[in-house]
Amino acid sequence: MKSNIAIFTIIAVFFFVLTGVYTLWNLAFHGNMEWAGTIALLFSGLLNSLIASFLWLTQRKLGGTLVEDRPDSDIDDGDPEQGEFSPWSWWPIVLAFAAGVFVIGLSVGGYMFWLTLLSVPLIAVSVIGWVYEYYRGHFAR
Repeated sequence: MKSNIAIFTIIAVFFFVLTGVYTLWNLAFHGNMEWAGTIALLFSGLLNSLIASFLWLTQRKLGGTLVEDRPDSDIDDGDPEQGEFSPWSWWPIVLAFAAGVFVIGLSVGGYMFWLTLLSVPLIAVSVIGWVYEYYRGHFAR
């Protein structure tokens, strides 16, 4: 995690420096401020700063040096519990299809807006099905 923090911090500093250079370049050669690029570069730096600070706070909360950061650690030293995943579940595929139809309906717009309206109930059904898949059928608890 230390390397991730360093990488995102370096990228954030790069974007902040690039924001200053871009702004000064536009003011010096064009005489006016170009807001779209300046704001995009500034927000890119802020996003990378946000990720770096989140990783730093997470590392601090977990107690400093993690198992992944120690050079003398083995693969088996980490916590093997990653969560509970259903390898037989079809609901993620249904949800991805419904979200794809939703985005296609939004992006095409106009005469294809009915796709967006058609996909909203399908998204709701797939989310509910995915959440409650352990409450019905063969794998009920």
